[in-house]
Amino acid sequence: MRCAVAAGGFCYGYHSELDRLGHLYGPGSAAWRMQLRQVDRLVQSVVEGLPPGGLLAVVADHGMVAVETSDVVNIDECEPLLDGVEAIGGEPRARHVYAADGAADAALDAWRETLAERAWVVSREEAIAAGWFGDRVVDEVRPRIGDVIVAARGAAAMVRRTVEPLESSLIGHHGSLTSAEQRVPLLLAYG
Repeated sequence: MRCAVAAGGFCYGYHSELDRLGHLYGPGSAAWRMQLRQVDRLVQSVVEGLPPGGLLAVVADHGMVAVETSDVVNIDECEPLLDGVEAIGGEPRARHVYAADGAADAALDAWRETLAERAWVVSREEAIAAGWFGDRVVDEVRPRIGDVIVAARGAAAMVRRTVEPLESSLIGHHGSLTSAEQRVPLLLAYG
């Protein structure tokens, strides 16, 4: 690494364990904090070895929330969330609901009523207008977006214990609109 950077090159590294432990035990858990200390030591050793003019940028790929058991909704056991629904995509904190023909409005109402304050529940058109998918969504992409978009609030999650047992067992999740999930830290160090 030192030789590549000293010669004006670029070096990239990825450390997956902090994210993995956050999913398994929750961000802020003892296991997560121990791994964070290891990552901190690794970053410190790289900083100490930076050549003059070298730059180290440390960034996370996303934020994470530890979901609260009391705020977990199991979609597979909640009939109002399945009525008129053909498919459900996304992650436990960011769901795309694909309704049967003519059932989109009823599905939107059912998800809003059932989830209440646990999530932002909007139609495809509302999500696009609010910029959830960027400034511009091209026509060929629109059908990929659910008829109903669900973004968890606070520490809520919409799991599928039957269909997605492994993902549903995780404590740490990401993908919603909270600042804890959207803010990405950036640390810079110069040699």
